[in-house]
Amino acid sequence: MNKAFKLAVIALAAVSLAACGGKKDEKVATTTKKESEKVKVQELRSERIAKTIDLSTTLEGYETMNISPSITGHIEHIYVEVGSRVAKGAMLVRMDQTQLNTTRINLNSTKTELDRVTALKASGSVSQQVYDQTKAGFDQLTETERFQNENTFVKAQFAGVISAKNYEDGEMYTGAPILTLTQISKLKALVSIPESFFPLVKQGMKLDVKSDIYSNQTFAATIEIVYPTVDPNTHTFQCKLAIPNGGEKLRPGMYVKASLALGEVDAIVVPYQSVLKLTGSNDRYVFTNNDGTAHRVAVTLGQRFDDRIEIIPVIPGDIKEGDQLVVTGQGRLVDGCTLDIVKD
Repeated sequence: MNKAFKLAVIALAAVSLAACGGKKDEKVATTTKKESEKVKVQELRSERIAKTIDLSTTLEGYETMNISPSITGHIEHIYVEVGSRVAKGAMLVRMDQTQLNTTRINLNSTKTELDRVTALKASGSVSQQVYDQTKAGFDQLTETERFQNENTFVKAQFAGVISAKNYEDGEMYTGAPILTLTQISKLKALVSIPESFFPLVKQGMKLDVKSDIYSNQTFAATIEIVYPTVDPNTHTFQCKLAIPNGGEKLRPGMYVKASLALGEVDAIVVPYQSVLKLTGSNDRYVFTNNDGTAHRVAVTLGQRFDDRIEIIPVIPGDIKEGDQLVVTGQGRLVDGCTLDIVKD
């Protein structure tokens, strides 16, 4: 009886193991089964479009100068206030004159000595070395007097408006700018342009600038500098715009939009809904068919045409004519998943 009991236990264990093994195999088969996603695709074709780039930027004064004299001491007098309009060469600040007056006394003394030595040299009473030393001392004091005069009586280097004032008369100048002078009759702005347009953007090109404050008016601008390098992080390059502002309607700090016409170019334009946006950022991407699997491609957006939009690959060459773009079902895809392409 004992032997029969043992045989029964062994048989029961075998049945249990077989059952467990079958469930495990069934689970593995279930988890390894990979379903494909049904999608529709569209073959990409480049087309000729009238290319216009829309840009945005913040205006700056064409020239901005911090008034910071190179000598220390008390500020005797500030001739302007914030908002004062000044012409080139106008007096802005008068610093303590003690150092300048001392230098002028020494310069006059040295000038008298140089005249005496020059006369003696002509008669052969002093050596060339004595003359050279006296002349060098006089030249050094002349340069010192010029430097101290410029930094004691500080003048405007260009016409503009005083945009900041940080001291009052009689205060000790500590090195921070006394004033800030900003040119507003002419403005500048830096704009960032996608690297794919680098061959098309040239110095001297004209463009229009608009401000929401003046919704029905445009302002002419010119590309003054095309910077020679591309930012590897944003894949953009910068241009400096020069903007005449004779009417002074625009001011530094204003937010503006710019429109740059590049003529006709070949571009890839796709349905707007085929472009996806990464959650939590402004990064855009699309999916293409790569031999039956989904391939995710990062893109930037170009010009929009109603329900279609131009796309530009972040990495040049990632999208090209003839590729198959997923236009339906792309919201369910992940990179590398299997595609079941549905025909219309």
